[in-house]
Amino acid sequence: MSDQSPQPDTEKRPPNNNLLFAVGVLIIIACVAGYILLSPEEKPQPIVEQTIDEPVMPEYQAPEPQEVAEPETLPEPEVVQRPEQRQVEPEPEVAPLPTLNESDTVVVASIDDYLSDQAMSLLITDDVIRRGVVFIDNLAKGKVAAKHAPVERPEESFSVIEGDILTVDPNSYERYTPYVKIFTSMSAAQIVRLYDEYKPLINDAYAEIGYQGDAFNQTLEEAIELLLDTPEPKGDMPLLRDSVTYQYAYSEWERLPAAQKQLLRMGPENMKKVKAVLRNVKAELEKQ
Repeated sequence: MSDQSPQPDTEKRPPNNNLLFAVGVLIIIACVAGYILLSPEEKPQPIVEQTIDEPVMPEYQAPEPQEVAEPETLPEPEVVQRPEQRQVEPEPEVAPLPTLNESDTVVVASIDDYLSDQAMSLLITDDVIRRGVVFIDNLAKGKVAAKHAPVERPEESFSVIEGDILTVDPNSYERYTPYVKIFTSMSAAQIVRLYDEYKPLINDAYAEIGYQGDAFNQTLEEAIELLLDTPEPKGDMPLLRDSVTYQYAYSEWERLPAAQKQLLRMGPENMKKVKAVLRNVKAELEKQ
C-alpha cells in the first residue's frame, strides 16, 4: 500500500470570459451615464491632437496698374542773362577846397588842364577868383573893369583906316583872336564844371564886395544876357575922331554899354564865336 493518500481530483474551470465581458459593459454604461448627467458647460471637450503647421505666406499679388494723369506741361523757364559784374572803381577822393587867399595855385592848375600853354600865358594868375568875380559883376552892369581883367591886355594897338569915312581896320580884330581861342577852347560843360567846383570860393569873393548867399548866379546870368544882346554889324563900322580917341559914328552904337562896345571891337567873326559859347553856357546853367 502506498503511504500517500490519493489527492482529490480538482475540477479545472475554463476562464470566465463572460464575466469579464459583463464587467466591461458595466464600466461603459457608467461612463455614458456620467457624461449625460454633466451640464453642457461641464461636458469635457474631446481632446483633439493638434499639429502645428508652418505658417503659410499668402501668395503676392501685384497691384493692378492705375491710370496716372499726365502732368501738365509747363513752359520752360526763361533764361535770364545776368550782366557781368563789373568791378566798380571807387571814386577818387575830392580834396577839400583851400581858402580864398590860398586858392590861386589850385585854380590855375585846374584851368591849365583845359588850356594850352599859349592861352595860359595870357591869363593873370594873381587873385584869380576875386578878379573874375569883380570883372563879371561889372559886366552885368554894362561896365568893363580893366584893372580887374582876368587876362592881359592886347599888345597891338587899335588901328583904323582913314579915307572918306573913318572905319575900323579889320586887322585890328585879330588882336582879340587869341583871347577868343581861350574862351572857345573849353566846352560849355567844362566851364560850368569849373564854376561849380569853385562855387563856394566864388560866393566868398562875392560876399567880400557886399553880396549875400548865392547871388552870383543871378549876376552871371545877367552878364551873359547883356553880352548876347550886343548888336551885330553887317558891314564896316564908321568912326568919329574925338581928340586922341575914337567914337562910333552911329549914335545907337555909341550909346551901348561899355561891355557891349568891347565885344564890338572884337569884330563880327569873333563876336559870333563868343556868343555861341555864351549860349551854350547859359543852357548848361539852366539845367541845374
